[in-house]
Amino acid sequence: MHYKILGNTGLKVSVISLGTMNYGGKGFFKVMGALDQAEVDEQFKVSIENGINLIDTANVYSEGLSEEMIGQAIKNLSINRDDLVIATKVRGGMGSGVNDRGLSRKHIIQQVEASLKRLKTDYIDLYQIHSADPLTPIEETLETLDALVKSGKVRYTGASNITAWNLMKTLAHSQYNKLERFASLQANYSIVGRELEREMVPLLNDQKVGLMVWSPLASGWLTGKYQKDAKEKGNGRIDNFKQQFINQDRLQAILEAMEPMVLEKNSSFAQLSLAWLLHQPVVSSIIIGATKIIQLTDNLKALDIKFSAQELSVLNKVSAIPEEYPGNVDTIMNVDRKAS
Repeated sequence: MHYKILGNTGLKVSVISLGTMNYGGKGFFKVMGALDQAEVDEQFKVSIENGINLIDTANVYSEGLSEEMIGQAIKNLSINRDDLVIATKVRGGMGSGVNDRGLSRKHIIQQVEASLKRLKTDYIDLYQIHSADPLTPIEETLETLDALVKSGKVRYTGASNITAWNLMKTLAHSQYNKLERFASLQANYSIVGRELEREMVPLLNDQKVGLMVWSPLASGWLTGKYQKDAKEKGNGRIDNFKQQFINQDRLQAILEAMEPMVLEKNSSFAQLSLAWLLHQPVVSSIIIGATKIIQLTDNLKALDIKFSAQELSVLNKVSAIPEEYPGNVDTIMNVDRKAS
């Protein structure tokens, strides 16, 4: 396992992290999987043995059951809590009340206490807002998160699924008001979904914010099971999770470019897709969710894959996204402003 510093902190996280959206299988998240406690314990055992220290969850995953099962796994396996970096989230609905969702001070404080109880711990390493809340002033949210860090209940804060302008606004407010700043962003990013590179990746690099990647295999599209000429269709979560919009022409071009590399490196499409992400300097950690242990161990083999400069060039070219305004004009206007 390799480790990276998370953003502008001193915290080291494993470049592969364990995703837990499929723990419990309750409510909306049942379509993602329904691992029971024994399966969760086995995943934790294998993950720890392979050097994974970052565990990602959220209060809404299976209505809190994911957090409960994580806490129970740590207890069942006698894992040293301090060896783990536990990341969870707040924002989604956790009840029917009008204040049972969002990023108000009331909801955040209520939910951090509930998450601590479910996780069987007295602190959360990384507390992330699951998305923006248009009804709550960002000042209220950031001041509440800052207070949680000062109290010792939270070590670091982060964001997930927010726009570049919104993230920059939070960073500026934190800086000028001397509040805890977001250490990381969790976002959708893959070789077939590089839209994040238009605005967000430059911001993350400039502001030294870490990137945790969710859906690195694009909901299963990058496993190769869904190629146009595939004789058998996989029964993965792709049929139940249609929120992932994929450019099919680009996908097929990527898979075709990968085919000779799959043979040469004795690897899989999934492993190559993960390895491409691991070669991106902006990426701090890739969140891997697995329903079977073999999926987890197979994905971990991506750590050993190295690309030549030529191979990276091929993959980067075939997966490139078109520039949009104003980025395309910015590129044209600065063609004469090269450093050397």
